[in-house]
Parts: sequence; C-alpha cells; structure tokens
Amino acid sequence: MIASRQAASAAPRALIRRARHINLATRLYATEAAAPVAQPSQTPTTPLKSTPAASKWAKSKTIVKPALSATKDTAAALTEADVTYEPKTIAYRAPEGSEPLADGAGIPVVDWANSFHGISSKPVTEEQFKALMAPVPSKDIEVKPDGVIYLPEIKYRRRLNEAFGPMGWGMIPKGEAVVGNSIVTREYALIAQGENAYFSPDQLPSSVEGCKSNALMRCCKDLGIASELWDPHFVRWFKKEHTEQAWVEHATTKKKKMFWFKKGEVQVSYPYTLTR
Repeated sequence: MIASRQAASAAPRALIRRARHINLATRLYATEAAAPVAQPSQTPTTPLKSTPAASKWAKSKTIVKPALSATKDTAAALTEADVTYEPKTIAYRAPEGSEPLADGAGIPVVDWANSFHGISSKPVTEEQFKALMAPVPSKDIEVKPDGVIYLPEIKYRRRLNEAFGPMGWGMIPKGEAVVGNSIVTREYALIAQGENAYFSPDQLPSSVEGCKSNALMRCCKDLGIASELWDPHFVRWFKKEHTEQAWVEHATTKKKKMFWFKKGEVQVSYPYTLTR
C-alpha cells in the first residue's frame, strides 16, 4: 500500500520535470529561430588560413585616430549658404478668430491708436511667409564706419510691399513723440518702439521720421525680415568676406580712426580724408 502511494506521488513529479525540459527546449528553439539564418553563398570562397587563438592575457591593440580640430582653412571654406538661415514653419493655417465690428462700407471699427486688436491672431500665408523670410542678398547689406552691418530702410519697405502689397500694411502711431535731452521716441504699431537722436527743436520733424524708420526696422525684425543681420555667425562671415578697413583722418582735429567699408567701395566725405 505504501509502495503504491509512493509510485503514485512520483508520477506527477516525473511529469513536472519532463514539462520543465519541454519548456526549456521550446524557449531555446524560439531563441534560435529568431536569429537570422545564414544563407549559403552562391560564389565559391577560398579557404581561410587558420590563425592561432589569441591568449586571454594578450593586450588588444587599439588604434586611436587624432581628433579633427577646426582650422582657419575650414573657416575660410564657409560659403554664404552655410551661414544663411533657412526658414521653415508649420503655421501656414490657423483657426479664424473673431472679427471686429464693421461700418456700412465693411471697414473694421477699431480705435487703432489705443487698441492692440488683431495682434498675433492669424499667421501669414505660405506665400507671404516665403516672401518675408527670404534670405537677404549680400549686395543689399551695408556697413557703418564702426563695423555695424545694416539693411537700408527702403529694403524693409520693399519686402513688406512684396508680402502684403502697397496699401496692404501700415504703421499706426500709438502715442505722441516723447522728447528727451538728446533723443526722441515714439511707439508705432506693427508694434515697436522707435528712437532717434535729437538735439534741437528744429530737428524734430526729421528726428520723428528717423524714429519711424527705426520702429519699422524693429517691426520687420519680428516679422523675420533680414533676421541674418542679428545672427552673430552670419555677421562674422559677412564682415570677413564683404568688408575691409581703412584709416581716415579728421580734417579739423587731425585724429585718425579705422573705418569699415564694403570691399571695393572705400570712399569718405568731408570732414574725413583717407590716410595711411
């Protein structure tokens, strides 16, 4: 009776051990089947010479390549395409926002002098985006005597006309001109704060106009026009490739200065003269 019970209890244990072996074999088979099977080559191969097995104590030889360092030749090889910003956007379409009240002629009734209505409410179209963000040709960029590069104001206006059309954009004064000791400032919309040098009351009209031009430039910067001029990488490249320096002398004080010019356009006007 006891022997029969032992035999009965041993049978399940044998089945469990057998099942474990089957599961292990199945896992090994699945692992091997997942590995890619090497296909026999269709071309005859030459027998390889057997090489002696490396000792586990042998030191492996590693070849360390010298790190590449930036050189002047690399910097000189940069082209305009390497330093020009390539604009991209996904904001071609946006949900339509609420429209302002309109009069009988369909013109929006908005107090533009005191309202910021419409700011950042709708992105431009894909075509307008490309017109605004197009790279600035190097020939259009000028350089000041102190080395600051800039885009003439008319170039900004032409870019806005290209994107929106004449009479399709405008600048609205947001307040009166504020006159300081040597500066005049005024806020405009598309929206920016312009400033210009100011020294006497008879200069106020031209100073206010210069203030408007300065505000226009700042507005256009936010629209992406001529953004390269604020990119240090582009500025360094442009000054290296398209500018040169020359000594000038003041006619009255006889003080000498180093002025910047565009290459091939070294010329000065009174009270300065070129000197060595």
